[in-house]
Order: sequence, then structure tokens, then C-alpha cells
Amino acid sequence: MLKIKRAFDFIISAFCLLVLLPLLVITGGMIKITMPGPLFFRQKRVGLHHKVFEIYKFRSMKVDESAEKNFDFDKDEERLTVFGKVIRRLKIDELPQLLNVLKGDMSLVGPRPTIEEQTKEYDAYQRQRLEMRPGMTGLAQVNGNTHLSWEERIEYDVAYVKHYSLWLDVKILLKTVLIVLFGEGSFKRNPKRT
Repeated sequence: MLKIKRAFDFIISAFCLLVLLPLLVITGGMIKITMPGPLFFRQKRVGLHHKVFEIYKFRSMKVDESAEKNFDFDKDEERLTVFGKVIRRLKIDELPQLLNVLKGDMSLVGPRPTIEEQTKEYDAYQRQRLEMRPGMTGLAQVNGNTHLSWEERIEYDVAYVKHYSLWLDVKILLKTVLIVLFGEGSFKRNPKRT
């Protein structure tokens, strides 16, 4: 089943990169015009079986090396640019992660990858979320995402790992499209009902 999931990830991510190439080029151009600095935000994250990899995103915030190095999320709001808000709302900033999926570091669907400092604090229950490749979207992302507490997100991630199926992946991908259109707050529900 997981081999089929990986094949599905490879084919879909390659297809999406090809189809979305004009959007990726336009977005990259707008970032270069509106924000001095690198085009991509890159950061070490932890994936399947604690494997560390570098995640790619379009940069949506002004460069602040100190804030990025120290994971100072309190500064995020003041660093976010107008164009950055647009690409975040439409999830366009996440599209470079299709490269991560193509490489095999990530999947289209799975628990979102987190920073190594957080995974060092995981208990046995939380470590279950590292038993699947991290995803561009996941069960927590289609059930509230930023409106959820960290504990609720973990609960959704563990529920995904325990109840994984290709059909569940398809449902999550379809729901992700609706979230891009209507926003995250409309889709919060009980993690025990996947």
C-alpha cells in the first residue's frame, strides 16, 4: 500500500510541477520584486523515522536571520508582506514542497513536518506521527489547522497514521482544495471521526 502511495506521490507531484510552472514563475517574479532576499525559505525539518531534510517554501516574510535561527514566531506577523499574505491564504507558498515530494522527503498527504527541536520533546504517543512521510497537507490541516491547539494537531496526525488508506488521502486532497477556496476555519471537526 505504501509503495502505491509513493508512486501516486511521484506521478502527481511531477504532473503538478509541470502544470503549475507558469504560476510558480510568476510567484517567484513577484517575490523578487516585492521582497529583497532569497526566493525560497528553506529550513531543516524532521520526516519519516526521524530523517532530517530541507523543506522548501516560497518566502512570504521579510528576511530576519535572528528570528529564523531562533524560531521566533512572535515576529511573524510584522515580517509578513502584503504579497506574502496572499500566497499564504491561497497556499501558493507551499507549492515548492512538490519538489520535496518528488525527491521522496515528503508525501502529498501526511503529518506536517516539524523542526528537530520539537521532535526531541516528543513522548511515545507523539512519535507515532514520524511513522509516515510528512505531507504537504494532512488530516489536521483539513480540520482546522491554525485554529487547533498543538495537542489537537498531534491527535489528528496520530489518527491519520493509524487509519491511513489511499481513499483517506484522496478525501484529504479534495478537502484541501475546498480550504484554499473557503478558508480553514470552516472545517474543524473531531479527530476520532476521520
